[in-house]
Amino acid sequence: MARKNILSGLMDDSKKFTAVNSETDSGAEKQQIAFKGIGALGAVTRSIDALAARADAARDIEEKLAHGETVIDLDTALIEDSFVSDRLIQTDEQFQELLEAIRSRGQDSPILVRPHPQKDGKYQIAFGHRRARVAKELGRPVRAVVKKLDDRDHVIAQGQENSARADLSFIERTMFADKLDTLGFDRETIMSALSADKTTVSKMLSVTRRIPAEVLSAIGAARATGRDRWHDLSVKFEEENAAERAMLFVETADFVAAEPDTRFDMLVQFLNGKPVSTAQNQTQPASISQWQRRDGSVKAKIKDNGKQFTIALKAAKGSAFGAYIADNLDRLYEAFEKDMISSKNGDQ
Repeated sequence: MARKNILSGLMDDSKKFTAVNSETDSGAEKQQIAFKGIGALGAVTRSIDALAARADAARDIEEKLAHGETVIDLDTALIEDSFVSDRLIQTDEQFQELLEAIRSRGQDSPILVRPHPQKDGKYQIAFGHRRARVAKELGRPVRAVVKKLDDRDHVIAQGQENSARADLSFIERTMFADKLDTLGFDRETIMSALSADKTTVSKMLSVTRRIPAEVLSAIGAARATGRDRWHDLSVKFEEENAAERAMLFVETADFVAAEPDTRFDMLVQFLNGKPVSTAQNQTQPASISQWQRRDGSVKAKIKDNGKQFTIALKAAKGSAFGAYIADNLDRLYEAFEKDMISSKNGDQ
């Protein structure tokens, strides 16, 4: 028997959405790039293609949402957050980028709210918490679609939109699944909300059942740490006194000072009985610089900590310029090597 469409006019059950956050890039120019390379460059290319597809999926959800529905301006004082949180932390940098984008060009995509189930005249956010927070800080109303949703449809809409944007880490998605499970939602609802199969959801819940919530929160989002590593860490908590030892370790000064992914590595080292590399000797403070074209068409933030060199491109042509760089990495590296050789020969 075919499953009934959960959110008529909003979700298409025939599609599985796994997309990327596009809140700050909905107006950006998109470009499909075809690479002939294989290996590491091929993997990067596939990742770029996947991100573009995920961004399209996120927009697809919101287009279906707005189709046939009225987008209205709501006073942010009338809106409350969802009854189940799905995010560990929102960095100030990410929030400021979204704030500046909405300040300059307005709110591109509406949020989804439902009439509050317990408070007359109030609304509850299904998704779009950050956009609502930005609107509140800017002193503006927030553009929203109001839709009657029961609790099940509310969490499915919330989870699927976040899965489409793919801006939640594995452990944030896992803790969201655990909260839904604790609230008594059935496994099919959790699977639909996360766009995940039964095996994946089972592995997610096994992580939260083994690792204490206090330890998970202390580690943080750990965006570079995937499912298998989290699962391996959770198995360590089956050992005697592992939870008690971990609870004490996550309160140490070096652990607290580290970034989330470094915290994860430090805890793994500690539970394995190995010397723990602290945040100070794992990474060097990153130097940060800015660059932009005179006409403002492309802006870049450049970070270098000695191990990683990152360029984040913004503005209207940021996506196209980034795609051009990716498409010409081989040629750029060859030019770099020639320059290095020329400089070396010139010094002799």
